[in-house]
Amino acid sequence: MTILSSPETLTQQTAPHAVTLDGITKTYQSKAGKVDALAGVTHAFPSSTFTAVMGPSGSGKSTLLQVAAGLDRPSKGDVLIGGNDIGKLSEVELTKLRRSTMGFVFQSYNLLPALTVFDNVALPLRLAGKHPRRNEVLAALDQVGLHGLHRRRPAELSGGQQQRVSIARALISKPEVVFADEPTGALDRQTSRQVLELLRQVVDDRGQTIVMVTHDPLAASYAHSVLFLADGQIVGHLERGTPAQIAQKMSELEK
Repeated sequence: MTILSSPETLTQQTAPHAVTLDGITKTYQSKAGKVDALAGVTHAFPSSTFTAVMGPSGSGKSTLLQVAAGLDRPSKGDVLIGGNDIGKLSEVELTKLRRSTMGFVFQSYNLLPALTVFDNVALPLRLAGKHPRRNEVLAALDQVGLHGLHRRRPAELSGGQQQRVSIARALISKPEVVFADEPTGALDRQTSRQVLELLRQVVDDRGQTIVMVTHDPLAASYAHSVLFLADGQIVGHLERGTPAQIAQKMSELEK
């Protein structure tokens, strides 16, 4: 276990990076004035790693995920995805980059109820102008343990099965990085474990990168490392922590 009292600088990183945040500040205007949801965040997420992002409510973890994924623009600083400075891209170029290099998994699944499981998984390829091969889609469903369910609609599946569909959809285009926002927040404990084991397997077996926001120490323990935020800044970094160690760090931040 390693806890860092301050974030790693970019020069300390030696592994190739899937996502790089360099001096990221995100400022919002509120009734009370300007609020920095992120305040000068610098961090690099190495390729082929699973990182959990945690912090108290209002710490900036969801904003970090949105900015890192190009879903929101920073007020200051640079975001690089696989070496691409996304701040220099137009909205059209950024959309193309997201479709080709990023996958997304959300707590709410975001499946289209009118489409079959097969068509939900194939959707990212179709949006990218590609013709999905039947065997390719079925293989993605097999990978997440949904063999034989491709003709069903989302409403015919359990919550855990729907989340597996969303993971298959996120992986079908073989993205360099998958961004997950509370992916087990709506699931029971047993189903959560199955989903987290699947996400960890994606990293260990396929070498993809996952950045996951979670409030659950058990979920975070499946990651290689945990990044802790408070007041829009990185305040700690825990390598291969147990649920108890992660919970202890969170309790310290919430005091």
